[in-house]
Amino acid sequence: MKYHIVSYTGPFGFIKPWTAVRDSETFSQQFLTPSIVEGIEKKQFPELLKTKGIRKIVGHRLAYDQVSGQQEVIQTRGWNSTRKGPNFLFDRPKAILIRGILLNPVLHLAYTSEEDASIAFGQHLCLCRNEDILLPRETIATTKDAFENDEMLFPGYELVFEKNEKSFLVGYHRLTGEAMYGYIRVVGQPVTAY
Repeated sequence: MKYHIVSYTGPFGFIKPWTAVRDSETFSQQFLTPSIVEGIEKKQFPELLKTKGIRKIVGHRLAYDQVSGQQEVIQTRGWNSTRKGPNFLFDRPKAILIRGILLNPVLHLAYTSEEDASIAFGQHLCLCRNEDILLPRETIATTKDAFENDEMLFPGYELVFEKNEKSFLVGYHRLTGEAMYGYIRVVGQPVTAY
């Protein structure tokens, strides 16, 4: 089967951790969940906004130089109230998290249609935050086998969206609430800096 690969790159990228824990350190994942890939696809092809699931992106691969810990100030969802005489004071406590930012990420997205790859190549995308923009770098025509196994051209982490004996829970779809499963395929050297 013929694949058309669009490669994106940028100075940094953020992948939202699926656990949403409020620990002292919460690092980004090294892989994209099904809902992240579906969000990328819906951004590239807005005509699919009312369609559930991934229809055009048939594979992906993510590599990067390293993960940099960045501080982020967060507030709790709830409010605390204290009584001061006849009045009540309300406040939302703040905390600092350390989240992982991918430095120099390279994302390869695979399409079976050359037209879809061409449309995707004409657009920027974000991994999870709007300020973390990745720009298209090149388009490569190849085979499915070469994409899945070529360690030099397409190194990186790929979460294969299947539920089998190798799969693990990777989060819950933010729109449907459904559990998402997959297993990690590692091709070549996904982390390029030591």
